[in-house]
Amino acid sequence: MLEATPLGDGWILRHDSDMLPATVPGCVHTDLMAAGVIPDPFVGMGETEVAWVGRRDWTYERQLGGTWGQEQTDLVFDGLDTVAEISLDGRLLGTVRNMHRSYRFDVTGLSGRLSVRFVSAYAEAEAVRGRVGERPAAYAEPYQYLRKMACSFGWDWGPTLVTAGIWRPVRLEHWSTARIARVRPLVTVEEGTGVVELAVDVERTRVEAPLAVEATVAGVRARAEIEGAGGIVRLRVPGAQLWWPRGYGEQPLYDVELTLLHGVEPLDVWRRRVGFRTVELDRRPDAHGTGFTLVVNGERLFARGVNWIPDDVFPSRITRERYRERLEQAADAGVDLVRIWGGGIYESEDFYDACDELGLLVWQDFPFACAAYPEEQPLRGEVEAEARENVVRLMPHPSLVLWNGNNENLWGFRDWEWEPRLAGDSWGEGYYLGLLPRVVAELDPTRPYTAGSPWSGSWDRHPNDPAHGTHHSWEVWNREDYADYRLSVPRFVAEFGWQAPPAYTTLRRALPGEELAPDSPGMLHHQKADDGNGKLERGLERHFALPDGDFDRWHYLMQLNQARAVAAGIEHWRSHWPVCAGTIVWQLNDCWPVTSWAAIDGDGREKPLYHELRRLYADRLLTLRERDGRLVLAAVNQTAGDWTGALTLRRMSVEGELLGQAEVELAAGARSVARVDVPRELTPLGPKEFLVADADAGADAAGLRAVHFPVPDREVPYPAPRFEVALAPGAITVTARTLVRDLLLQADRLEPGARADRGRVTLLPGEEVTIGVRGWKTPDAETARSALYCVEPTR
Repeated sequence: MLEATPLGDGWILRHDSDMLPATVPGCVHTDLMAAGVIPDPFVGMGETEVAWVGRRDWTYERQLGGTWGQEQTDLVFDGLDTVAEISLDGRLLGTVRNMHRSYRFDVTGLSGRLSVRFVSAYAEAEAVRGRVGERPAAYAEPYQYLRKMACSFGWDWGPTLVTAGIWRPVRLEHWSTARIARVRPLVTVEEGTGVVELAVDVERTRVEAPLAVEATVAGVRARAEIEGAGGIVRLRVPGAQLWWPRGYGEQPLYDVELTLLHGVEPLDVWRRRVGFRTVELDRRPDAHGTGFTLVVNGERLFARGVNWIPDDVFPSRITRERYRERLEQAADAGVDLVRIWGGGIYESEDFYDACDELGLLVWQDFPFACAAYPEEQPLRGEVEAEARENVVRLMPHPSLVLWNGNNENLWGFRDWEWEPRLAGDSWGEGYYLGLLPRVVAELDPTRPYTAGSPWSGSWDRHPNDPAHGTHHSWEVWNREDYADYRLSVPRFVAEFGWQAPPAYTTLRRALPGEELAPDSPGMLHHQKADDGNGKLERGLERHFALPDGDFDRWHYLMQLNQARAVAAGIEHWRSHWPVCAGTIVWQLNDCWPVTSWAAIDGDGREKPLYHELRRLYADRLLTLRERDGRLVLAAVNQTAGDWTGALTLRRMSVEGELLGQAEVELAAGARSVARVDVPRELTPLGPKEFLVADADAGADAAGLRAVHFPVPDREVPYPAPRFEVALAPGAITVTARTLVRDLLLQADRLEPGARADRGRVTLLPGEEVTIGVRGWKTPDAETARSALYCVEPTR
């Protein structure tokens, strides 16, 4: 029977003449930090102080020895970052050049000093560039010349921390006669019956040995003989329960076990969990263009998505528990789809396991982003090898529903002046429209593939045409007011977003001792976007007067503006279902403390945008929007049942006077949107009036509510906000005495570990809201009041 010996202990890292203790899995930066050689690059200006690390070669070593009593022993690395030479007792075992692959070396009968010498990623990238020629990219760093996590070279939200190391587990595997080399599971549903087809590849030490495989799932057992290097075993599971995305049903998972046998002797075992479901991508043309709608088990979905980046710039630090926490945060916010962005990695099994259990659909980019990628060797062979390995590795997971060829490279070729600069050189098109779809069609025909995001489906149209396929909406953040999201209805919005700083406590930890200001040195260093602060301020000035010298006010308004901007897009696009079939917010998470588009900051704290997503991605949503010169109330119902009842509309003055009221009947069918014209007499006139729509009779600020002001906040003559604060165990209750617009509790200002259960809320005079708080050990009313912010009159 195959035996495994973990090799996580006993490693050292050579640093000049020193030998430092090393953690495996890990990386150079974390080992140097642990040894006190470098500072934490996340704190202050530490990133620049450690830039030299990425320019150096590094060597990991440990002793390897022992007698194992089997015919063959393999040294197995699940991940090496990135270019390395592996030797044992001075004997070269092999060289590697791809972070996204695993590696196996025969070390039967060998022992001695195991050495993994990493070459600087910069040196390798420059060597490849010299061989294949220059290729354009969105950033100056040479990430397109090697198969390494692109964002380790920095991004407009991430630090430049080019590391190296044994970033995934390493072990010895001892075996005799044969072992399971690969299992490719095709999991389908045929007329209500679950079908699991397992294509098995084996490696042998004895060619002549008769082999068989036996597989079980849900009490069903099947057996097949192995001829030569492989075979296929098929199992049918009558009445298998379907796996559904969250909000549409349950997520039953079935254990599959496959045993490789020599006679009755078990040689190796492969175990996974699978889920039975079907997935299609409806890209049929229609009167609006070309659709892009996910269909799971025959159910058409509006995808409520978030983009995912590596949760740490040093991915070896991400634990199973951290994956689970972050993805539970996503699920609790109403998210049902997570897109793994192409500048990162193929995540670990822990990520996909959590998505399987939580019902989160996974859109997986192949790791190509924002650059022209050479198609010559040595890269082409690496791309195919990594694609083949990872497609098969991830196939068991029912949460995985879409393979995507790249992020923004087709768009970049057309719009970012790449085409004339390339002058006919390869740039990746052969990967996205040739190699990768062939690999997916051959290995994983159960899932759809799309060539890129954005992609209109054809070079006959602009790659980012909003009427066709996927669309990235970045003109708004870069140049326009967020209200302009409402000017178009893309078929599927795969990226859009708005920046805001992280939580106040996160800033204090990352910038110790700094007097915080929008343009203080640390704030500027932890803002990586081109003209990021300028775009933040211009975006705010369209709605609010910029606060003069008041950092706390600036911080609140920037976080509020982020939540409002994303709301403007999602409310509009959800109200246009089924023409628009999904939104994927940029982005869920951060990889370090930074001003960014994230809903959860680099310390794991939830920004106001996170709580706004809980409202925007709820099964039911109310929104008020102007359409064709009229004010329209849209009721979005993503539940399986009808939504009926009375809606209360109130035209109000900012002083709290009721100027008009009406009830309208709502009838929104399952998975549909109902639209109601607002009576003209209830349309607010001028800056002193606004409209409130509630899904319940009465004034319950915690219920479903939509609020519409006809002018930007800077033109509204708000009264000075007055409210009362009362405390109860685990809760803060606020009672409004005036209009209180966008009241927000910044819970981390109560205590660093405190969390609130809701975000912004608008209260009318006499209304109250109770905000749940956890992690606040010493409550007092004065501290609570100081952590509450709301819109104030323009000064």
